[in-house]
Amino acid sequence: MDERRIVGLDLGIASAHTAVVLRADGTEACRRRCSPTVESFTELEAAALEGAPEGTRLEIVVEPTGPAWLPVAVHFGRRGHSVYRVPSAKAADLRRFLSRHAKSNSIDAATLARLALVDPGGLRPVELPGADRASLDRRVRAADRLTRQGAKHKGRIKDLVRTLMPMSPLTGELGRADLVVLERYADPKALLRAGKARLTALIAQASTNHLGAERAEQWLAAARASVRLYGGDQAVGFADLAAEVATEIRLLRAVEAELALHARAREQAYQRVDPEQLARSLPGIAEVGGPVLQAAVGRAHRFGGGSQFKSFTGLTPKASETGETDRKGQPMSKAGSSLLRTQLLRSADTARTIDPQLAQIYYTQMVERGANHLKALCVVASHLAERAWAVLARGTPYELRDTDGRPVSRPEAKAIIAECWTVPEEVRRRRRSKKAGKAPHQVLMGHVQVSARGATTRRPSPLPILGNGDATVKKEMASST
Repeated sequence: MDERRIVGLDLGIASAHTAVVLRADGTEACRRRCSPTVESFTELEAAALEGAPEGTRLEIVVEPTGPAWLPVAVHFGRRGHSVYRVPSAKAADLRRFLSRHAKSNSIDAATLARLALVDPGGLRPVELPGADRASLDRRVRAADRLTRQGAKHKGRIKDLVRTLMPMSPLTGELGRADLVVLERYADPKALLRAGKARLTALIAQASTNHLGAERAEQWLAAARASVRLYGGDQAVGFADLAAEVATEIRLLRAVEAELALHARAREQAYQRVDPEQLARSLPGIAEVGGPVLQAAVGRAHRFGGGSQFKSFTGLTPKASETGETDRKGQPMSKAGSSLLRTQLLRSADTARTIDPQLAQIYYTQMVERGANHLKALCVVASHLAERAWAVLARGTPYELRDTDGRPVSRPEAKAIIAECWTVPEEVRRRRRSKKAGKAPHQVLMGHVQVSARGATTRRPSPLPILGNGDATVKKEMASST
């Protein structure tokens, strides 16, 4: 048996790491505790290789515990050893099998080491990015975190304003003029004291004359309704709530200023990583989606193919097969990066309006298979993920094609979608209905449709949905078929 030294390393965030070293036959070589320093890692390496032949390389298996895995990957990878980062769920399943009623750091470390023996094919070595990709990854993460933080502040502002003015005019996006008004006059009484003229001038200046007297009147009407409703009740502290609104606005502006800085640095890093902007050639992948996709994929050829990358995104359904039964329609695995998965779903909603092939997939899911909008988007997103991998792996831009494989321009593609693959509004309405239970599938019969350009498209034609009282029609249909 070849000599192997497998190190299961249970990482500690605020405590020391616990290491268990196994040989190729599963026997234990040693146990150690270490900390993320060069000296401590060097001592662990020497202890793990003691008695092993010259040239033996360590196999270090870790879980993605916060940022604690990165020093391990950098140090031991630089020393020529292999570092594997395994899913926590897989390690937990094996730990329950090996030690159901006990859990400790050493048990966790031994479990990680045995994963290399139990499932060697399931281990993938950690690939650390270069300087440009590392910079892109950090900027993408920072920009995403700040975007989500800004959305929280906006939601909080709207909630506070609804408390102050139940008839709040904030029914859509928070505009710059709205923030200026609320920062000064969130108190309904102060808003009324400001008067229409002053308020109109303030709104016009903040919105560069896009808004004015009409918006001012909406704010004043909400303030008057609030004062009449509350009637000066001491349970509603107008001044205190207004102060909290002003605080949230200042925090929002700080977040947006930091987001702008990271967004500029993200764009610069993306231009270095993807100078040809291959990721942005995909439909639905735009200013934000391109950096997110490139940061998540890294080196495209580290995946065996498009299906492997699709599994990495977590957009593939779980499998449930036994005997002669194969259950379809299982939920997604949701493995991998949630940021990448969310971006692909958002991009899919745009891509289905640009690419005829993706529009056909969406149409089939909605019209023929009874899927709702979100489920149909998940299917489109999974196909978009495979196409994204192909574009990045081949190094060629994405090309729009008709359903028959003919290259088309973007205006032609939109015309094809409008003509052949637009979901009827009545179908959308049924898919959105939840009170009457699950919407029944339509009975579909295919027919060949000839478009104005002379291309033939086999498109299903929906027949009326038959209820329980349509027995006569059902018999006639059965006899005709």
